[in-house]
Amino acid sequence: MNDNQQPQDENKLIAERRAKLAGLREQGNAFPNTFRPDSKCADLQAEFGEKEKAELEELGKVVAVAGRLIRNRGAFMEIQDASGRIQLYVTKEARDFAKSLDLGDIVGVRGALHKSGKGDLYVQLDEYQLLTKALRPLPDKYHGLADQEMRYRQRYVDLIANPEVRNTFKLRSQIVAFIRSYLNGRDFLEVETPMLQAIPGGASARPFITHHNALDIDMYLRIAPELYLKRLVVGGFDRVYEINRNFRNEGLSTRHNPEFTMLEFYQAYADYNDLMELTEDLLRKLTETVLGSSQVTNTTRDKEGNVSAEVIYDFGKPFAKISMAQSVIDYNSDDAALCEAIEWLRDPAAREANADEIRQRLYAACDKLHIKLPADRDRLGLGKLLTEVFEESVESKLIQPTFITEYPFEVSPLARRSDNDPFVTDRFEFFIGGREIANGFSELNDAEDQAERFMAQVADKDAGDDEAMHYDADYVRALEYGLPPTAGQGIGIDRLVMLLTDSPSIRDVLLFPAMRPE
Repeated sequence: MNDNQQPQDENKLIAERRAKLAGLREQGNAFPNTFRPDSKCADLQAEFGEKEKAELEELGKVVAVAGRLIRNRGAFMEIQDASGRIQLYVTKEARDFAKSLDLGDIVGVRGALHKSGKGDLYVQLDEYQLLTKALRPLPDKYHGLADQEMRYRQRYVDLIANPEVRNTFKLRSQIVAFIRSYLNGRDFLEVETPMLQAIPGGASARPFITHHNALDIDMYLRIAPELYLKRLVVGGFDRVYEINRNFRNEGLSTRHNPEFTMLEFYQAYADYNDLMELTEDLLRKLTETVLGSSQVTNTTRDKEGNVSAEVIYDFGKPFAKISMAQSVIDYNSDDAALCEAIEWLRDPAAREANADEIRQRLYAACDKLHIKLPADRDRLGLGKLLTEVFEESVESKLIQPTFITEYPFEVSPLARRSDNDPFVTDRFEFFIGGREIANGFSELNDAEDQAERFMAQVADKDAGDDEAMHYDADYVRALEYGLPPTAGQGIGIDRLVMLLTDSPSIRDVLLFPAMRPE
């Protein structure tokens, strides 16, 4: 078959189907909306699939089902609804109707429930109706919709052709529903905060910019709901959460989409240790309840699609907890100079006495790891340099559930400094499979400290950091009214679903991922 043959064949099939639709229009209403199914395919299979043929005959069960025709083999057809599939038996009176159908057509059928000689459940075509004429043919039944880009662009066809894709999104819905139930059961209040903001805040990221015509001002799609949720805690809601979209004007990858779903929740009179306990309990119960096991298997595949490696993540065991500094030492143990510098960095007195030498050794580590630093790298603090080394040399190696704690204050502009060492904050990030899934910390509720950190972020932005935060005067004012001791956390729903469904790309868990226009 030459390159042009397939489009020509498809165009011919579409023309034939349009001709059939034209004939239906001449007969009357071509798109009726009077048929009402009373059963789902999967429910019928579950309830009657194990019954004997004679038992079904005696029962005389009559059902009404509706779905898309996916197979037509003469005497038997097969339809698919949202739940699954079931066969249809073509009676003598229904033969002309069956012959007139094309794969993809949506039909409604009412008839008695029986079992074939092979033991397959089927509905007899006693009453039948074409509900929707499909003008485009379905993908080849043997190969399905395999083209990855087409699957993402035409998700509607992907869902028809690949039942396992529907299962992924059903599981996603169950995961989100469980999280809501879990938080509601712990007295958290679900709220909604603005997605269109005058000042983007709550994270370090480049925002999308738009313009509000009536107000004649530029506005931003939110990068995080954090600052609004904490305003609500100031107002007296001690436990709040939101599950909604965030938008970040960043690149596309297997882990990044410009719009993504986040859970953020805040609990007054709690610290980051409380949230680590909550997170461990939430994820353990989530896997046990939704997946049926605390062990989650992920696979990697070769170019032919064969499984090349397998890893089991165990949510049933206690999660590891390790400081960022210690993790850099553990995963760079062959670099004695770096390890010694990190040890100095962890001790306030040694840090001050050896600041210049620590900096030079961190520079050397960045060079060794091929980390590109800005030309004016001397303006970077030691904590920022430590974080760069951590992200490059440690993150991808954190396979089993692990909390990394004690993030430097300069990369944590909204987190509370540690009482033991103000160089670090009471913050953690949760990793599994080499991916960051969650970020949480004891909230900074010192209005004056927050104002100073916002000013430092403004200086970074003026120096060319597009992801640095704006100064939010209203948020500082809210803190001046008094934010109780609070801990907050964000969990990336998309990445969590990727993990729990063994999906290699974020596009596999987004119904409509961002794509370059055709």
